[in-house]
Amino acid sequence: MAEVNIYEGALDKGLEGVVACTTKVSFIVGDSLNFRGYTIDDLAANSTFEEVTYLLWNDKLPNAQELAAFSTQLRNEMALSPDFIKVLKAIPTNVHPMGWLRTAVSLMAHWDSDANDNGAEANLRKSVRLTAKMGTLLCAFDAIRKGKEPVAPKADKSMAWNMMYMLGGGAEPKAEHVKVMDTCLILHADHELNCSAFATRVTASSLSDLHSAIVSAIGALKGPLHGGANEQVILMLQKIGTMEKAQQFVKDALAAKEKVMGIGHRVYKNGDPRARILRGMSDKLTKDAGIHHMYEMSTLIDDTMFNEKGLMPNVDFYSATVYFSMGIPTDLFTPIFAASRISGWCAHAFEQYANNRIYRPRGKWAGKEGLKWTPANQR
Repeated sequence: MAEVNIYEGALDKGLEGVVACTTKVSFIVGDSLNFRGYTIDDLAANSTFEEVTYLLWNDKLPNAQELAAFSTQLRNEMALSPDFIKVLKAIPTNVHPMGWLRTAVSLMAHWDSDANDNGAEANLRKSVRLTAKMGTLLCAFDAIRKGKEPVAPKADKSMAWNMMYMLGGGAEPKAEHVKVMDTCLILHADHELNCSAFATRVTASSLSDLHSAIVSAIGALKGPLHGGANEQVILMLQKIGTMEKAQQFVKDALAAKEKVMGIGHRVYKNGDPRARILRGMSDKLTKDAGIHHMYEMSTLIDDTMFNEKGLMPNVDFYSATVYFSMGIPTDLFTPIFAASRISGWCAHAFEQYANNRIYRPRGKWAGKEGLKWTPANQR
């Protein structure tokens, strides 16, 4: 009988094309992103972040009573206790906000009575707390690093409203900005088996606790090739500076074979549907903020990359100017991503726990073989 080659057909370079699990959370078909069967375009135009979170966790849209009850659950868990805030103030803030957020979420487990209970009901309760508090945490970080007291959220307002309210230091947020934030939270809520979702599932597959799985996800999202790309887009635009320099910047980057942040996607070949939605938002918001040149630079880079390489923007490209136009600090772009994606991470964790097998891939050996040990004085 012929020996089976377990490496035949094995793929390297980021497991591209490898199907790692079965999922019902979200999926990409062509240039369409779907959450539980609903297109992202439909949800972004009509839904709210609270409703989309319910959808991701329950595999259905809620009726009016279910949505009201679920929204109340989330909003009642947004606040941080005084004892916890005291501990948060002791965490050094001279780090990237994602590093601080990773530590804060890990600490949350010490205040959670369900921390070591991996039952479905306990995980749902923990997910409500984690999702409700993620935005509050990033706003608390921003206040603490400025030497200010964190602004407490208002339980009668939406999560998007509270994020803009707390980031604004307690000032009433603009209704348009709240709507934009709510849409951005929907757009970023999940995205199939991306790097951080996979990190969530890998950690959950060992039957580790939910907080550990989410900390793994935050660590993955922190990287500039995943969630950190939106921050890099703004830094790139600021470095370019003017429209006159934008096209030459792209051509120089292509000649040097350097990556242009926010352009291209591993799965979408005909364009990221989220980027199309964000492009229109960026156009209006940058105009309102008096920085329309940043949008114009973005579209020039977008068009040049498509003409030169056939590459199109991903979600990070235009979300950067959307957040920047609303006065959000650049280094908080990725934490806002986390405040949205926590809903998807929890959905993936639920699915992994419910039908689990620990992840244990093989590595294709590319090293030396047949070596023999010799004493140190003979080497």
